Amino acid sequence: MKTATKGNEAEAMILAALVERGFEVAVPFGSGQPYDLIVDLGGSELLKVQCKTGWEAKSCISFNARSTDHGQGRRAYFGLAHIFGVYFPPKRSVYLVPLGAVGFNGWLRLAPTRNNQQKGIRFAADYEIDRWSAERLLKVKREAELTPEPELNFA
Repeated sequence: MKTATKGNEAEAMILAALVERGFEVAVPFGSGQPYDLIVDLGGSELLKVQCKTGWEAKSCISFNARSTDHGQGRRAYFGLAHIFGVYFPPKRSVYLVPLGAVGFNGWLRLAPTRNNQQKGIRFAADYEIDRWSAERLLKVKREAELTPEPELNFA
């Protein structure tokens, strides 16, 4: 399946999941935006959603949390979007993942770790779309707007 087709499928499934749960969603006109969907949270509050396709790797859902921005190289979405919408085709499931919850590579654990580690583990179940309310999404939006892009240290 071509990359564009996978991206379109993810965007459509995330859009449908949001609408099914009562959210009002807009699709930006044209291309080139660093977000794929806009969720109306009420009043003037709009949440920018960057849609991603997840794949299974080592009992986790993995997704690319960076963008190639035409000549600027791979970069994080900080300041460009508020949250990732992740579609996982094998389970036809949708997850909402705040930008600050992941680094450059998004990982959501599907199964417990072999050593039962809990600290620092992001379980996919915690990010399932049904766990999100408009109030919780508004909180994520406000946190994303206050969080500066992390500085890269190459020393």
